[in-house]
Amino acid sequence: MAGRYEYKVVEIREKMIGGKMSGARLENVLNDHAAQGWRLKAITTAEVKGRIGPGGVEGVLVTFEREVG
Repeated sequence: MAGRYEYKVVEIREKMIGGKMSGARLENVLNDHAAQGWRLKAITTAEVKGRIGPGGVEGVLVTFEREVG
């Protein structure tokens, strides 16, 4: 039987990381999740919902996966 996986998507907005995409911030997110057994599956640029108002801001969606069980 093939392994089962679970997935987690983390939104990182530019405003959260000082106005520009920060390699150090992204590296911290990757390392924090790796320590919990998550493996990077994909990074996708996207317009993500901002904290205030109807519009979005530029950011990335970071998708992780890990085997269940």
